Amino acid sequence: MNVTGLLLLIEAAAIVSCIPFSIFYSDEALVPLIITALVTSSAGFLLWFFNRGSARDTLGKREGYVIVSASWVIFSFFGALPFYLSLESISFTDAFFETMSGFTTTGATILGDVASLPLGLLYWRAFTHWLGGMGIIVLSLAILPLLGIGGMQLFVAEVPGVTKDKLHPRIKETAKRLWGLYILLTVVQTAFLMAGGMNLHESLCHAYATTATGGFSTRNGGMMEFSPYIQYVTVVFMFLAGANFTLHYYLLKGKLKTIWSNDEFRFYLFLVLTATTFITIGLINKGELGIEPSFRHAVFQVVSIMTTTGFVSDDYLLWPGSLWFILFMLMFVGGSAGSTGGGIKVVRHLLLLRNSRLELRRLVHPMAVIPVRLNRKAVSETVIYKVTAFFLIYAFTVVTGTFILTLFGIDFQTSIGAVAASIGNIGPGIGMVGSIYNYGFLPDVVKWILSFLMLLGRLELFTVLILFSPSFWKN
Repeated sequence: MNVTGLLLLIEAAAIVSCIPFSIFYSDEALVPLIITALVTSSAGFLLWFFNRGSARDTLGKREGYVIVSASWVIFSFFGALPFYLSLESISFTDAFFETMSGFTTTGATILGDVASLPLGLLYWRAFTHWLGGMGIIVLSLAILPLLGIGGMQLFVAEVPGVTKDKLHPRIKETAKRLWGLYILLTVVQTAFLMAGGMNLHESLCHAYATTATGGFSTRNGGMMEFSPYIQYVTVVFMFLAGANFTLHYYLLKGKLKTIWSNDEFRFYLFLVLTATTFITIGLINKGELGIEPSFRHAVFQVVSIMTTTGFVSDDYLLWPGSLWFILFMLMFVGGSAGSTGGGIKVVRHLLLLRNSRLELRRLVHPMAVIPVRLNRKAVSETVIYKVTAFFLIYAFTVVTGTFILTLFGIDFQTSIGAVAASIGNIGPGIGMVGSIYNYGFLPDVVKWILSFLMLLGRLELFTVLILFSPSFWKN
């Protein structure tokens, strides 16, 4: 509980950082933000104070899973207060949904008129993306030496991917480097957006949403309301955010050959280029757009959906069915391992494809030992088993979630679109939760279900689902 208390103090500090915008713009979110900061800091201090003597050197995998899962729920509970206190028209369910969507970088919203929100609240809304993008626990490991003991268990439970890439033998130094790269990307994109005509507030909000692959915008029309320059800048930084952050570290070191030799990155680039080519040709053949707009909307939506950012530059549901179906399939791809992107992850698809191909060879040569290789290294059978299990559980969750939503009278297209977009941390889906719609019309119980799916997707299934296993709680 002392760890949770320290995390709440971090959240309180994050909320305080939003207050200057409310003061500068004299908006009505000022008092709710102050109240939330006081309540959150008080709760955090009390949790830390009364549990400050608890041992941290016994932190194991079980404690790590519990702390990570609980922290994300508690963060969303307190983070919902500014929405609940500022907006009379929404319930706490709506406020929690919006906040969980923010922290998990899903980008699904219940708000219809985003542009009317107080600017301080809009800043907090975008900031939830940024905090959740790299990870609440990773941030804590970077700035709190008190979490150094047992930090690896927390890191493993939160950071997405098949393996946990470490930039330094010490997990605290790895967390610092990851957050350093994250901040650098955010600052550089903010500068580029301001050069394109955005003010500081909008630039920061959209940079937070992009580097975190979140998708919250300050405009009702999202990226449709901005210039081609802004859209191209956003494409570049969405692509970078969807790549493994370890590769950014190598880029700064000038190790370009190391980046190009990375199998996942090449497959990631291949998928983006292939999908963009098909959709560009399809939009040109449709005859309503020229070559440049067709390419721009194609590459924007491909990168946005695949990296699970969820920004929208055009209403893709008005495209020919074959084109938006490609985007729907990309919802099940996701970004790279070690990125801020959600979804299944490119590397898992790559490993599954390679294992399936090698299985044909194994049938011909049953006595041969033919391992799956990634970056020229053999991948253990344990990893392959975990990848296969992940796919099966992911598919089962999507099917079950879709079925449950249809029981509430929601049509199949909207149900599968909402479930896929939630567990994939994408935001916009298909049907009535498509590119220009929101989730506000859904029943409250469905919003809680989707909130759970968002958390499930962000923490990559096992971290959350293991808590429901009876064996997990046995000594």
